[in-house]
Order: sequence, then structure tokens, then C-alpha cells
Amino acid sequence: MNTKKSHEVQAMAELICSIADYCGLKQIIDVGSGKGYLSSFLSLKYGLNVYGIDSSNTNTHGAKERNRKLKKHWHLYRGQTREDANGLTLRLQKGIKAEKEAKRKENCDRPLKNSRGNQELSAGAAPERSETAVSVPRKQQGDPRAQPLEEGNLCFENAFSFTDFLPIDAVEPTSSQVHNAEMYEVRKQKRNMTSKPSDPSIYSPLTSFITADSELHDIIKDLEDCLMVGLHTCGDLAPNTLRIFASKSEVKGVCSVGCCYHLLSEEFENQDKEYAQENWGFPMCRYLKEERWCCGRNARMSACLALERVAVGQGLPTESLFYRAVLQNIIKDYYGITKCDRHVGKIYSKCSSFLDYVRMSLKKLGLDESKISEEIIMDYYEKYRPRMNELEAFNMLKVVLAPCIETLILLDRLCYLKEQEDVSWSALVKLFDPVQSPRCYAVIALKKQR
Repeated sequence: MNTKKSHEVQAMAELICSIADYCGLKQIIDVGSGKGYLSSFLSLKYGLNVYGIDSSNTNTHGAKERNRKLKKHWHLYRGQTREDANGLTLRLQKGIKAEKEAKRKENCDRPLKNSRGNQELSAGAAPERSETAVSVPRKQQGDPRAQPLEEGNLCFENAFSFTDFLPIDAVEPTSSQVHNAEMYEVRKQKRNMTSKPSDPSIYSPLTSFITADSELHDIIKDLEDCLMVGLHTCGDLAPNTLRIFASKSEVKGVCSVGCCYHLLSEEFENQDKEYAQENWGFPMCRYLKEERWCCGRNARMSACLALERVAVGQGLPTESLFYRAVLQNIIKDYYGITKCDRHVGKIYSKCSSFLDYVRMSLKKLGLDESKISEEIIMDYYEKYRPRMNELEAFNMLKVVLAPCIETLILLDRLCYLKEQEDVSWSALVKLFDPVQSPRCYAVIALKKQR
């Protein structure tokens, strides 16, 4: 995994494990599981029974092969981690001992001062810190927000507990939930201390196209009470995950992080046309449906922008956006096309010039390249180049408004869950660092215990 994916998998896996422990669940259904990064981590590290479902056979095959390799090396990783953890403990113990000894000597050597002197050590006052003292990490000091201990791109230290997010009166717990909550810390310590690796055979990659009407029993033969999760589920898969949670009695909880808002279907986007579709990606809640609310594709595209990254100086790909805007004018003027189902994709990095970009784009869109000469293409480039600053300003405005649109989409999903009678608790949780992972919000919900 790259650094971004490792950050996401570590944080979400810890949260999922906390929810599973709290609810007493062992089965996890990971929808849109892709190559199985999250699924295999949940299975190998936490011993959960995970079904990873993806619509692509290629992804499923890749997930199986990746998991096979992981199982082969997992014992080694676990062994190295235990050695590193033991070494860290010894270093911390030595550091604490050295710090105490330094403070003791400092206290012995430091003269006490009466009310008239210049040197004083009040009873109970902390002595000055020795320059040779070894500082103790926040985790050792009991800070629950301590940073995770990482071994390469595999993270092995806990980030937080699900109960951190629960208000005291959020859920009326049953006796089993009380027991599960009490046992959570015990299980967590046992997982961290155990020397026996988890059974690596309890992750099952499956291929199936998930919709709101999917029958889980047809996909998973040994379906039991479970938690449904999704890490960056694209388009309508995120809202459909919430619908499955609401409609299937076996799904006791959900933790969903959506992405690709531009791929959402909207019920009221084309109001002049009639569609047979029943379950739309947006809106979900009753109020926005009654108001016939619509964002539109441009707004949804804006919601995918990363304000936090721009704020720290990573900026916008101004030139590639400029290329795309000029290309659109060329296609509209010379090919008469204003809407197209095909996509150019991320080809900017593969092109050496604007001319190369246009040629490659026309070919990818299946348009006749001979219809437009190189001279005309470059004339368009020169015509619009003075307006590049306008385009940059426009895109910066879109970036500033992006959180508003994303918040609307996320609150629509949360309100939908609040409307469900059998949902006991639901919330939005900022799960990831938005600079590393801009789509950082998880929608979480639990059902009432029957």
C-alpha cells in the first residue's frame, strides 16, 4: 500500500474493529472492496471473518493473489512487530528510569530557598527537566490521540476507539452490549499481546454487482449478523450501502466512506425525462426529496475537490484544466458535441504539448482527427491563453465551495439514517487526515438491539 492507502486502512480498520467489538460481531462485509487492502488487513490483524465484494472479476482475482502473498509473509511481519514492540518497551523503561534518576540527582543537588532567597523549590513543585532525560511518547503517557506506531507501511498501533465517538446517551445498551463494551479493552490488549497470528484464511473475495436490492443470502451462503463497511465506495454504491443496512435485518451496523460524487445519479437532475430507476444516489432523505433538490454534475464535480490540499500549498493543476477547457471548445465548435458519455481521462501527464493532448483526446473519444489541422488547434490555444488566470480564479472559487456541496451530500445520507425507525444511533465522523485523504468523512450507524 502507498502512504495514503496505509493511512486510510489503518484508521478505518481500527474503527471497524471497535464497532465490531462493541456490537459483538465477527462477520464483516466490505462492499466495493477492490484489491482487498482493507479486507485482508481486517482479517489478518484482527481475526475478523471478512467477505470482500467487488463488481470486477479482475479486482477479485487480484485480491485473492495479494492475500495469498500476504498470508505467506504474515508470520514474519507479526514476529518483527513483536520484536520491535518489545524493544520499544525496553527503551521506554530505560528512558523513564534514566529520567527519574536524573530528577532525583537534580533534587538532591538543588538548594532550597526560603522566602527571602533567590532559589526556591516549593513542596510539590516539579523540578526542571534534565537535558539528558528521555521523553516518553504520548501513548505511554495515556493520551488517546497518540500517533500510531508504524512498521514501514504496515501500522500496528491503535488509533482510537469507537466508543470515543459515542455520546453517553447515544445508544441505550442491552446487557450484551454492556458486556461487549466492558470487554473491548481486554480484547484490544489481548490482540496486541498475543503471539499466535490470526487465522489468515477468513477473508473471502467475491464478485457481485451490489445494488440496493441485492440479496445478501444469495451472495454469502453463511450470512450472519454482520457489519457492512465500504472504504471510498464510488458513486451510488455508498448510498446503496446505507439502504442495504436499513433494509436487511442481518446488517447490524454500517461504516461507509463514499467518494466520486460526480458519479452519483440524481433523481431531479433531468426533470423533463422519466426514468424507471427507484433508488437514486441523491437525494436520499425525505426533506430534500420533497423539495426536489438537485445539485447537477458540475456541483458534484466541485465536491470532489480538495480544499485542505490547496490550503497547504499543493495547488490546482491549472494547465491541465486549461487544456481540458480549450479542448471542450474545439469539440463543440468542430464536432457539434456538447455532451458525451466517453471520458478523456488522466492523459495530461502523458502528453508533451497541447497539440499532443488534443490529438490523443480526439483519438480516445473516437473523433476524426483529420477534421482539424494543427494550425487551428494552436490558434485555439493562443486565443484562450490570456484567459488562463480567469480559469484559475474560477476553479479556486469551486474549491472554496467544495466543502459546502460535500456537506450537503453527506448530511442527506445522515438524515436518511435518522429517519429509519430501527436505527439507534448515527453520526458523521472525520476519520482521515484531509490532506492525505480528502474524502475523509465516515457515515456510521447502529441498529436497535431486538
